[in-house]
Amino acid sequence: MQAATVKYKSQAVATYYFVGALALFVGQIVFGLALGLQYLIGDFAFPYIPFNQARMVHTNLLIVWLLFGFMGAAYYLVPEESETELWSPKLAIALFWIFLLAGALTIVGYLAVPYAKLAELTGNELLQTMGREFLEQPLPTKVGIVIVALGFLLNITMTMLKGRKTSITLVLWMGLAGLALLFLFSFYNPSNLVKDKMAWWWVVHLWVEGVWELILGALLAFVLIKTTGVDREVIDKWLYVIIAMALITGILGTGHHYYFIGLPEYWLWIGSVFSALEPVPFFMMTVFAFNMVQRRRREHPNQAAVLWAVGTSVMGFLGAGLWGFIHTLSPVNYYTHGTQVTAAHGHLAFYGAYVLVVITMISYAMPILRGREANPKRAQALEMWSFWIMTIGMGVMVLALTGAGILQVWLQRLPTENPMGFMATQEQLRFFYWLRLGGGVGFLVGLIAYLASFFVGASAEERAAVGAGSMPNPAQRA
Repeated sequence: MQAATVKYKSQAVATYYFVGALALFVGQIVFGLALGLQYLIGDFAFPYIPFNQARMVHTNLLIVWLLFGFMGAAYYLVPEESETELWSPKLAIALFWIFLLAGALTIVGYLAVPYAKLAELTGNELLQTMGREFLEQPLPTKVGIVIVALGFLLNITMTMLKGRKTSITLVLWMGLAGLALLFLFSFYNPSNLVKDKMAWWWVVHLWVEGVWELILGALLAFVLIKTTGVDREVIDKWLYVIIAMALITGILGTGHHYYFIGLPEYWLWIGSVFSALEPVPFFMMTVFAFNMVQRRRREHPNQAAVLWAVGTSVMGFLGAGLWGFIHTLSPVNYYTHGTQVTAAHGHLAFYGAYVLVVITMISYAMPILRGREANPKRAQALEMWSFWIMTIGMGVMVLALTGAGILQVWLQRLPTENPMGFMATQEQLRFFYWLRLGGGVGFLVGLIAYLASFFVGASAEERAAVGAGSMPNPAQRA
């Protein structure tokens, strides 16, 4: 548990974003469990928290806390990579409070008043942007997100311009700029349903299967450089190849959302072919992470961060790659679209690719922000347990949803005569929904364990070793 300090004082602003992200993460999981119960007990928490409101809060918290995580990671990473202080720490802190307040008020609005009334109160008639999944935010919130994103990009860009330029900061900036640019399509809400769905996917898909992958690659590369000591040139080459494949497959892979919304038939081929290739960059990321760990030149004391980094690549490949491939081909998607198979893919993809990379960054940076190179061994042990508990909990949820989706297709979608009705089918899936709820409870236990690791101190042996100046490496366990 060697002492350590951040190289640049302004990196400390990342602490605000990391703490805010984790607090919102807890809220997201709590509402997710409430939704799981509502699948089984239809009137659970009704009329106080109807299903549609709980679902909006659950999905919106997911997006917002990941954005907080990305921003905090950038505020930590960019000064260190650019070898200069952040352009304006005060702006970063101000934007944090603006974003947090806007998010909190939006969630209160979802829960306090009916959605139609919220649209009326927030001026939706001026520019109708509400009513679409993931983009339910009222107009003032959307405008606030744009202001925060522009201020954030200004801060990051000015920092990069006055300092060293690296491939990691370049890829990260491209991802963050693309994130902000593509969000502008959320203001475009045409009456034509085909155009509406196209614009919606340009935000949702090109975020999670496009520019967010650039952010993922940059953050993972940064942590692996710091924890393995592998030459930057080697990691840069891997990063460029992975990002190129991610963009090629991700952009054209948007076509798998065009299958059945009224676009030309050639999208069946384009969407199928390029979506089938989307697992490739995630597989490359897995090989990359294991290769860098095997070629490491040092045993970094923060072995928990290494575990999160490797876990990101593996679970990202399984969730975004393998589970995406399962139902991405148009002849298969014809039956599975909108079933619980989609939910299984969505949960594992978000967890593997983005939840884990944000936690990887927090796991690496927070000990340094708190004045030490790594957490005590006991804290790291608990943190590693939290990884496995959360991952197993998510695995149970995903397998349950996959089973539910397969049965749903069998009962409701495949029969050509007298298919089972939707509600009757849902009744047949209750066993899987109970399994999903159990996995969700396990996931919450893992998250609580992770948060508890922040408060675990060093053992007497470790404190004595620090006092003697001979602190053993946490990786060298007896």
